[in-house]
Amino acid sequence: MTSGRTVLLAAFAAVLLAMPALADECEQAHAIYADPAGTYELRFEPVGPEAAVTSNHFKVKVGETELLLEGVVMQSGEPLRANGIVMNNCPTGDVTGAELEACTVWQGVIYTVDKAGRIDLLQAEDAPAAEQILLPDFGPSLRASSAWGEGKANADSSDVFVFKGCAK
Repeated sequence: MTSGRTVLLAAFAAVLLAMPALADECEQAHAIYADPAGTYELRFEPVGPEAAVTSNHFKVKVGETELLLEGVVMQSGEPLRANGIVMNNCPTGDVTGAELEACTVWQGVIYTVDKAGRIDLLQAEDAPAAEQILLPDFGPSLRASSAWGEGKANADSSDVFVFKGCAK
């Protein structure tokens, strides 16, 4: 009977390990989200040495394409708000406003939604991960950007991304 119990406990442990982590058990810096259709994946990553300028970093993977959009969040404004920008192949170094505008896919305030449906601003990377991320007008902005077209993004995206796992 003990060996049967051991096998049952081992199977239960394997199921628990296979389950995706809960958002509140994951730091925002490691949270992974997907749009409802599963076409777009938003994956946060640690900021690293640029923490003085940005509060969060993330990437947006576009379906089955090779397209990977870069995202940064900066706390700015009065009062402070989590202002995000998603970029497609932006040049580095001394960049003009026109160059930055040409590679910007989306820009705006990033909101979160908790289990109770309360809306808040995106928190710092060491905070517990949000249940959902809202990028208002991300879908329409994506369609009008340099990231849209043949071989790039060609499926509509929701503005809502739901927690699906933790990278750590």
